[in-house]
Amino acid sequence: MTKINNLVEDAYRRVEQEQQKVASDMYRLQFHLMPPVGLLNDPNGFIQIDEVYHVFYQWNPFETAHGAKFWGHFTSTDLVNWTTEPIALAPDQWYDKNGCYSGSAIEHDGKMYLFYTGNVKEDNGERSTYQCMAVSEDGISFEKKGPVIHLPKGYTAHFRDPKVWKSGNEWLMVLGAQNLKHEGEAVLYRSDNLFEWEFLGPAAGSQMNELEEFGYMWECPDLFQLDGHDVLIVSPQGLEPEGDHFHNLYQSGYFIGKLDPQTKRLQHGTFTELDRGFDFYAPQTTLDSEGRRLLIAWMGITDEMEKYQPTIEHNWIHALTIPRELKIVNNKIYQKPATELKALRKNEVRYKAVCLEAGIVKNFSDIQGDSLEMQLDFNDSIAGIFEMEIRDNIKISYHSTERLFTLERKNLKDGKKEFRRCALEKLHKLHIFLDTSSIEIFLNDGEEVCTARFFAKENDKCITFYSDQIETFDLSKWGLK
Repeated sequence: MTKINNLVEDAYRRVEQEQQKVASDMYRLQFHLMPPVGLLNDPNGFIQIDEVYHVFYQWNPFETAHGAKFWGHFTSTDLVNWTTEPIALAPDQWYDKNGCYSGSAIEHDGKMYLFYTGNVKEDNGERSTYQCMAVSEDGISFEKKGPVIHLPKGYTAHFRDPKVWKSGNEWLMVLGAQNLKHEGEAVLYRSDNLFEWEFLGPAAGSQMNELEEFGYMWECPDLFQLDGHDVLIVSPQGLEPEGDHFHNLYQSGYFIGKLDPQTKRLQHGTFTELDRGFDFYAPQTTLDSEGRRLLIAWMGITDEMEKYQPTIEHNWIHALTIPRELKIVNNKIYQKPATELKALRKNEVRYKAVCLEAGIVKNFSDIQGDSLEMQLDFNDSIAGIFEMEIRDNIKISYHSTERLFTLERKNLKDGKKEFRRCALEKLHKLHIFLDTSSIEIFLNDGEEVCTARFFAKENDKCITFYSDQIETFDLSKWGLK
């Protein structure tokens, strides 16, 4: 018990010691969830119970690197105002001593159950993995019950990230896995009582459903029903770039299909990326009391640029995206900002039928800032080249002839320009959430979404508009918090 208490107390002490330094960072975000200190990555245990939303998250309080992870914990009744709760899980047992890795939450018989991966690394480099459970009577304090699943035959120790849900009279669990051929899979288990689990095999993966090799590991799977379809969200590692696709180090996307109730195999279509920006990974969804499928993701990624993020100087790094509502439209997932975020709006500015003259850069003294929401509704689909430049760091553009949307930012290492692109038949609406050091762009009511972190100069608030042809649009802007 002393070891457990010391570890948690050390984390709280670290938060207190670094509080002022973290808060003084000009890149600290205004309306996103962030770590109080240290590193944040995957969201975990996203759930609503008794009208309270819970978001847990992977957290290393002691450094801005990926060490032994805790589970931090936020709660909210409105998806806007969040309370920091006590630490939910700490890496303090033999089965999770090197990290309480990602997982999920469910409610059963008035209790909250957390399922997570216990990570163990021995001095000789050998890795072990355990799927573990913790239980809470109040949703705040958790009692660990230990491993409920050990590594099955046929898989490496890269076997993690349990997502659990109720299906009829049984519980199902989907896990990210790597088989002995070093191919990624999403595997299923079933249970009648949450303690004893039966292995059902892969629901999807490389060399299945007409997929060829498709990554060496599938992380953070999430399997759910949406608008009459079964959807598997997964984050495959090891995909090579293909045209304008798969240019991040790791990808996050989805398959739409049908889960066979007998074989528990998912018959599905092609893989589609959820976000076409730079910083989006490990998304997790929940079904709320209004029947909405909500998603939240890590607004970051572990790549070669991570170590150059300037927030490290203030002893913190990374954040979560805003919550998003999911719908399927024409066999594609559309994402829209959660409706509750409208409560953040203040100081509304509206312009009707703004006219951009061809070749002339335009700005507005009251359309600028570092924490705002903006919406552009084009009277007609863009007919030429349209560009917005934001704080001399982000440029977004649409080329109607090439039918191509581009997000551009400055590279953290050397300031060179880097790009993410996606095909888009038409652009008729832009909806942007700009925070101090992040941007989330929703195109055509969520047909495509682009997310990025960026780090502009402190006093640079400027936003400019440009087109090579005459364009008109309605413009709305709100300050946020």
